[in-house]
Amino acid sequence: MKLEDVKSIGVMGGGVMGGGITQALILAGYKVICRDLKDEILEKTKDTMINGRFGIQGGVDRGKQTQEEMDAALARLTLTTKVEDLKDVDLLIEAIGGGENGQLENKPLKLKIWAEMDALVKKEAVFASNTSMFTIADLAVATNRKDRFIGMHLFSPANIMKLVEVTYTADTTEDTIKLIIDLSKSMGKTPVRIKDVPGDTGFIGNRIFAATRKEAQKIVDEGIATEEDVDTAMMLGFNWPAGPLGMGQGARSGWK
Repeated sequence: MKLEDVKSIGVMGGGVMGGGITQALILAGYKVICRDLKDEILEKTKDTMINGRFGIQGGVDRGKQTQEEMDAALARLTLTTKVEDLKDVDLLIEAIGGGENGQLENKPLKLKIWAEMDALVKKEAVFASNTSMFTIADLAVATNRKDRFIGMHLFSPANIMKLVEVTYTADTTEDTIKLIIDLSKSMGKTPVRIKDVPGDTGFIGNRIFAATRKEAQKIVDEGIATEEDVDTAMMLGFNWPAGPLGMGQGARSGWK
């Protein structure tokens, strides 16, 4: 499948990541069907897309988009609780959280959903997971389309951050890799190509960040500095937009 063949994109999950990915896609000109479990979740998704800190209305107010561009983007958006509405999408992006257990991500839940989607969505569609940590090959085994299964990890807030980690397995075709790289570029993102490895260690960004956060927490635990001062040191000393201890909160709950 080539980028010009992508007429409709499905996003599973309307939370912090799913909503941000959806916003980035509709602004890039794609028709998107965003699915979540409850209407109230989707109402919050749409409100955040429009009126949140990084919402489209703010872009209009700052002159980044026109009102007409905002209206056109929202016209490309479909919000639904019906999983069957995803059956004809050309690309399906999974961005679900940890479910009821409070985890950032839940591997058994992802596997269950991918198996269900594989049975529902048309066979030629490409599947992409936004997971930040799980081995892509482990998720692909839930489907019968390992050649068209790939990692597409955007960073939070997804409609702002430029990086996309494109993670391929031994089974992923070059056409699938190129599709996600081209899609990322069309969204104004910069993709990096990553070989999938076992171990659920994350890819580039989160693997390095995990080590940084571990050391930051060690400094706090040893009484060397407070959480606030650790974050301040990294923000002012290294020009980080958020500190290593505060960054996780924004990624989980959204950026206020």
